[in-house]
Amino acid sequence: MRTFSVCGKTVSVFSSDVPGAPVVYLNTFADEGQRVFQAAQGMGCTAFTLAAVSGLDWDRDMAPWDCPAAFKNARPFVGGAGDYLRLLTEEIIPAVEKELSAPPRWRGIAGYSLAGLFAVYALYQTDTFSRAASVSGSLWFPGIKEYVFSHEWKRPPDCVYFSLGDKESRTRNPILKTVRQNTEEIETLYRGRGIDTVFQLNPGSHYDHPAERTAAGVAWLLNRV
Repeated sequence: MRTFSVCGKTVSVFSSDVPGAPVVYLNTFADEGQRVFQAAQGMGCTAFTLAAVSGLDWDRDMAPWDCPAAFKNARPFVGGAGDYLRLLTEEIIPAVEKELSAPPRWRGIAGYSLAGLFAVYALYQTDTFSRAASVSGSLWFPGIKEYVFSHEWKRPPDCVYFSLGDKESRTRNPILKTVRQNTEEIETLYRGRGIDTVFQLNPGSHYDHPAERTAAGVAWLLNRV
């Protein structure tokens, strides 16, 4: 593992020794990159490099635009995803890939919760990623479904993975309860536009087995043709 810092973010790179192996960029809440990498390897996926970014200002870096808090006593969201995406594409990715033995065959982006929201949003802002995994993605975020339905990708993705826990929409919170409907409608839109996609429903709540769920999404991306 190689670790370095860029503008206060910590980047942990779990490298494959296979030249040209794809790279998956994973934005993490609690530096769970190693757990995800090991779990994905245990699922029999093809060789890959995982670049896990931690030290994020979660409610800013992963939020596409300003939004009031969705939870009681939580901070409001400050839309800093555009700024962070520029840091990711212009500084973090070149720093990761300059140490690889060969350019990656493709790049993917993955994330859990708000980072799953960010993975979807990134497809509309940059052509850097050809595959994405939105794992228990916060697609309840106000305005995201409307944004997806009214904007074009920077490049049509090769494949996109969506998942949720089957209890995530069972809440009295009127914002959070939209998550399953929004996710299913976005996945249906992508499939209707010819994108290789899937919606995986996992048992449990939002907080059940996040590393393992993330690894399953990463493994799915890696095992597509």
